[in-house]
Amino acid sequence: MKNITTGHWIFAAIFAIAFVGFLFWSYTKDKPMHKIHYRGNFVVTLVLIVIFFLLFIFKRVL
Repeated sequence: MKNITTGHWIFAAIFAIAFVGFLFWSYTKDKPMHKIHYRGNFVVTLVLIVIFFLLFIFKRVL
């Protein structure tokens, strides 16, 4: 950590902002395709969260 200069922090900040900006741009560009191909995604995600929650509860109880 001694060798990290102000220039490194500036580069990291610019890189992070550019990366997040590219992610948003890419997502908005692909948004129409996501509506077609990933219709039931919310249900699958919800089921996985419930399963993990139940496993956590059963592990605590047993």
